Amino acid sequence: MNDEARLQPDLPEVTVDHDLPPPSAPPAAPAIPPRLTRRGYLIVAALAVVAVIAIVALTRASGKVAATAGAELPIVTALPPGHSAYTLTVTFTGAIVARYDMPIGVDGETGRISQVLVEVGDHVRAGQVLARLDTSVIAPQVANLKAALEQNRAEATLAEADYKRAEAIAGSVGALSREEVDKRRSQVATSAARVKAAEAQLAEAQARLGRTEIRAPADGIVLTRTAEVGQAVTPGGATLFRLARGGEIEMRAQAAEQDLPQLAVGQPAEVHVTGLAAAVPGKVRLLAAVIDPATRLGEVRVSLPRDPNLRPGAFARGEVRVGSDTRPIVPQTALLSDARGSYVLVVGADGHVARRDVTVGGAQPSGIVVASGLDGSERVVTTAGAFLHEGEQVRVADAKAAP
Repeated sequence: MNDEARLQPDLPEVTVDHDLPPPSAPPAAPAIPPRLTRRGYLIVAALAVVAVIAIVALTRASGKVAATAGAELPIVTALPPGHSAYTLTVTFTGAIVARYDMPIGVDGETGRISQVLVEVGDHVRAGQVLARLDTSVIAPQVANLKAALEQNRAEATLAEADYKRAEAIAGSVGALSREEVDKRRSQVATSAARVKAAEAQLAEAQARLGRTEIRAPADGIVLTRTAEVGQAVTPGGATLFRLARGGEIEMRAQAAEQDLPQLAVGQPAEVHVTGLAAAVPGKVRLLAAVIDPATRLGEVRVSLPRDPNLRPGAFARGEVRVGSDTRPIVPQTALLSDARGSYVLVVGADGHVARRDVTVGGAQPSGIVVASGLDGSERVVTTAGAFLHEGEQVRVADAKAAP
C-alpha cells in the first residue's frame, strides 16, 4: 500500500436507495420587517392619541346618559282652581253709526254746483244752505215772470176802474147800454184770471229757483260731503251730503243667537271704542226681532251720549252685565285644545298626568271660566301643558314657590 491509502481512515459503506424521495428543502427564515421611519412613528403616535380621546369621550357620554336616566322627574306647576265668583257678560262687536243718517241730494233742478258752504263735521240748523246751484238760467225766468205779473195786475186794476166808471154812467145818465157794462165787467174777470195765472207761474219759477239751494232738512252734523264746485248734478243722482239728524250717535252690533234672550231694552252697557282708553256708557235701545238664518246673529243697538270722539264708522265692542255665577276659573295658559275639543291636564295622586275634557263658559280678566269638566279640587297644570304627555309622571312644584 502506498502512503495515501494508509492515511485515509476506514469509513463504513453506505448504501444509497435511489427509490426514496429527495429530502425537502429547509424552512425559510421569517421575514424581518423593514425598520419604521420617523414619519411612521409620528403617525402611529397620532392614531394612539385619537383612540385614547375617543375612549374618554365615549366614557363621558355613557356617564351623561346614566345621569339623565337617573335624573329627577319633570317639575310642573299645578294648582286647584277652586270656585270663583265672576260676572256674566254678553259681549258683541259692531260699529259707531249715526242714529238717523240722512242722505241729501238734488230734488228739483239739474245744474252745476256754484257754491259749497259747509264742511264735514259742521253743525247745521234746519233750513241752512249747504250748497247752491248755478242760477244763470232760472233767475232771468223768475224776473220775467215777475214783470208779467206786474203788467197783468196793472191791466186788472185798469179794467176794474173802467168797469166802475161804466156802471156809474149807465146808472146816472144812461149813456151806456147794459151790454157795454157787462163787457167791461168781463174784462175785469179776465184780467183777474190773468193775474192769478201769472202768480202761479211766478210761484213755480220761484220754487225752482229755491231748489237751486240745497238746504239741511233738520238740525244735525255733516258726516260726509261729496259736493264739489262745478260738479253737474241731477235729481235722483248721487248723494251730496250725509247728515246725522240731531247729532245722535249709537252703536250697531251683531250678537249671538244664544245671547239675545239675556238682553233687554234699557240695560246699561259699556262700549269700548278703538283709540279711547275709557269705556263709553250707553243703553240698549233696540233688539232685533229676527235672527239672520245664515249667520245666526241678531242686531243690537246701543244709544250713546254726544261725544266728538265718537265718530261714525269706528269699530266698537260692547259689554252688558246680565248676572253673576261661581265656577272654576283656570289660567288661559292651562287651556289646551285639539281635534277632540278643549281640555286641561290634571296631576293625580300618583303623580301621573291625565287629560280632562272641559267646556269653556267664557273669558274673564282672571282667566277662562270652565262651565263643566272640573269640580275645582283637581290639580290643574297651569303652564307648559303642551310639552307633557298623557300618563307621564311628573313632580308638582311647591305651591309657595309657584308664580
